[in-house]
Amino acid sequence: MKGNNCLPIEVQNPIRNIIQMGPFYYTPFGAAYLGDSIKILKDIPDSSVNLIMTSPPYALVFKKEYGNVDADKYVEWFMKFAKEFKRILKDDGSLVIDIGGAWNKGEPTRSLYHFELLIALSKQFPLAQEFYWYNPAKLPSPAEWVTVRRIRVKDAVETVWWMSKTPYPKADNRKVLRPYSKDMQRLIDNGYKAKKRPSGHNITTKFRNNHNGSIPPNLLQIGNTDSSSDYLKLCKENNIKPHPARFPKELPTFFIEFLTDANDLVLDPFCGSNVTGFAAETNKRKWIGIELLEDYLKGSELRFPRVFK
Repeated sequence: MKGNNCLPIEVQNPIRNIIQMGPFYYTPFGAAYLGDSIKILKDIPDSSVNLIMTSPPYALVFKKEYGNVDADKYVEWFMKFAKEFKRILKDDGSLVIDIGGAWNKGEPTRSLYHFELLIALSKQFPLAQEFYWYNPAKLPSPAEWVTVRRIRVKDAVETVWWMSKTPYPKADNRKVLRPYSKDMQRLIDNGYKAKKRPSGHNITTKFRNNHNGSIPPNLLQIGNTDSSSDYLKLCKENNIKPHPARFPKELPTFFIEFLTDANDLVLDPFCGSNVTGFAAETNKRKWIGIELLEDYLKGSELRFPRVFK
């Protein structure tokens, strides 16, 4: 049904009329817009978005085709968007930003730009919790310091800042429980003697209660190995250049499940290949994606089984 100009009544889109300009495409749950985010964001009503989940362009030394802002100008650039983010978020809404670090040009030292951004944002948004995305599949980089001179180890962790409009955003960790380890399952089955641990923690009889899973840590181990994904296959078949910096679907899915309910609205203002929109659609959340480059939006359409113009 891709390219169908007549949207059936049973899949009337709830999003496409929120913004004055027409969407580049839309689906049963969301809409993607082509243009400058800072302008399009101004059309979104106050207090209407439940979750902003995004991975903005990083302040990398080597420029990418999708655009990078220099580290010394990054905070100033991003805070223009932050003003709109705060306006459109609901009081119990969240802002989740996946932002990798960078190295200072010409030397084996780290830029602090993403920490400077966190400090600037924390003056407007409470920091709910910091997360770390560990990608074990990352290649050794930067090559100069890791594989050539051998004076650093590979950079395989990205920071993910979970911030909110108020100190008490909507969240429920019971929605993202992980399977119990074999040791924990054995304790639940066999029982555990209540006692104080050497660390001082008092372990009560409630410790053996079965809650259908363990609470996940703030270290998210997700491999980003999609070299054989449907998205890449379809891009190749349709002669479309894929977005070069995609995060795995599991990353936005975790926060969408954790921080939103069905039919809540999820926004990605730098959507790229629209992984966030696809994750939201899969979980029956409404979504808005905004992207500056048309080629990336053309490729992102291929993620969805039902796309309308």
